[in-house]
Amino acid sequence: MAISKAMRAALRALSYPANIDVGKTYKVERAVRGLRKPLAPLYHLWDHKIERDGREIRVRIYTPKKQTGARLLLFFHGGGWVLESVDTYDAVCRNLANRTGCRVASVEYGLAPEHVFPEGVEDCYAAAREVYRYPEQFGVLSHKITLIGDSAGGNLSAAVSLMARDRGEFAVSQQILLYPATYYDHSPDSRFDSVRENGTGYLLTAKRVQDYMALYAGGDESVQKNPYFAPLCASDLSNQPRTLVITAEFDPLRDEGEAYAHALQAAGNNVQMYRMPDALHGYFSLPARFPMVRHTYDLIAKFLNGESIACQTTNDTRKI
Repeated sequence: MAISKAMRAALRALSYPANIDVGKTYKVERAVRGLRKPLAPLYHLWDHKIERDGREIRVRIYTPKKQTGARLLLFFHGGGWVLESVDTYDAVCRNLANRTGCRVASVEYGLAPEHVFPEGVEDCYAAAREVYRYPEQFGVLSHKITLIGDSAGGNLSAAVSLMARDRGEFAVSQQILLYPATYYDHSPDSRFDSVRENGTGYLLTAKRVQDYMALYAGGDESVQKNPYFAPLCASDLSNQPRTLVITAEFDPLRDEGEAYAHALQAAGNNVQMYRMPDALHGYFSLPARFPMVRHTYDLIAKFLNGESIACQTTNDTRKI
């Protein structure tokens, strides 16, 4: 069902005000999100310590009630590199494990502005390197590990895949990018129409994205075109893993996610893409009873099972 006029009006009322400065409010927003504590934890922390620059990186493991295969999803959460945590994403990861039958390993990476680029992505890379190095601790093989992330987490998944290729320490065979941030410009002059079409009135605003990226960059504009910061800026996208990109119709990041899918395919990679109709940015965090969330689980399951997914946008279903 398309978004009604009444719902559009409600969304505009709920969207982040244009005058809010994330740099001044992020601590309060973290505290509010931190109130969402898991009631009955169905997870454990990996007893293998991952340390980077004197800090320990937590990895939380979720085991499904019915495990259908020796597979692991290595998950990087969203939140604009500034907000959210493994705690606030607890329900998402529990549902992901139970709906896919895969173990899920959720990574607690350092958040900006305390940990600016490249600290967050280096944390994710360090965690991935250890998980790929010790897959037997999860009862899986390294080629059964899939990187997955939403929004900023999708950005981090794409960046880790690029880093893994460039550094040669481990090989990523698959990645799933949910409405990923892949580019650096979300101003009115952006090359992507979705920034202007969906940049106000749909909860996540283009200004909000700009604020998040500024905090992640630490005020250093020179990093904006670094491919580990904005993967779409990579001059070489060859030798990337089999990829599923899922975007949301009413998302300012929609077009850059789809552009990344097409760029990966043009570089000779195996890529599948789907635009979720009537969806907003962040929809995957909704309860599993929502049809678009269930459909996303179905798409993920098909991808993990090696099935082909038709490229879906608002007006066509052609193969990418």
